[in-house]
Amino acid sequence: MSRTAESSVAVGRLLDLASAGDGAALGVLLQRYHNYLALLARVQIGRRIQGKVDVLDIVQDVSLEVHRKISMFRGSSEGEFLAWLRQILSGILANQVRRYFGTKRRDVRLERDLWEDLDRSSRSLGGQLVAAQSSPSAQASRREQAVLLADAIGGLPNDYRDVIIFRQLEGLSFPQVAERMGRTEDSVKNLWARALARLRRSLEVLDGP
Repeated sequence: MSRTAESSVAVGRLLDLASAGDGAALGVLLQRYHNYLALLARVQIGRRIQGKVDVLDIVQDVSLEVHRKISMFRGSSEGEFLAWLRQILSGILANQVRRYFGTKRRDVRLERDLWEDLDRSSRSLGGQLVAAQSSPSAQASRREQAVLLADAIGGLPNDYRDVIIFRQLEGLSFPQVAERMGRTEDSVKNLWARALARLRRSLEVLDGP
């Protein structure tokens, strides 16, 4: 059985246990998706509130909310769980955006926009960048590939991670990335190429037999 298949089975079992009140199983799940949540949160924080909130604090808030609400989760697959996590994350990020801008009233449109942005970021992780970096056999589960890619990005050196996030997830141009990183445009283009090569090697290790 491939690593992808083994992981899918494991996730289903963990979800059954966690939904039944097994705190240890839930802890394993939250650790497994830590990098995924942190990456999505970082993109939204950078776009909306200029990095004024700590990503790890947001992920911790998500974990606490998941512990409170896990008995309400009715899904059975990894994709359903990831969608549920993004929904929780969008609500927490919406609260932070309102606090940052001094708005007290709940904004349903903001929460919906955040959820849609998070979904697009997740699909981007599981779509075009993975398609460019992994073999066809490694693309069987887009949702899981998004998690694997988040783990791979999380393990990169800071500059490599930053240039991939700015270019791929935030959609910045090379001149914009150069300004953000305090580098020349040529330097950023070279860094981007090296980062993609390093990411490809990391994905091969994570998705190996």
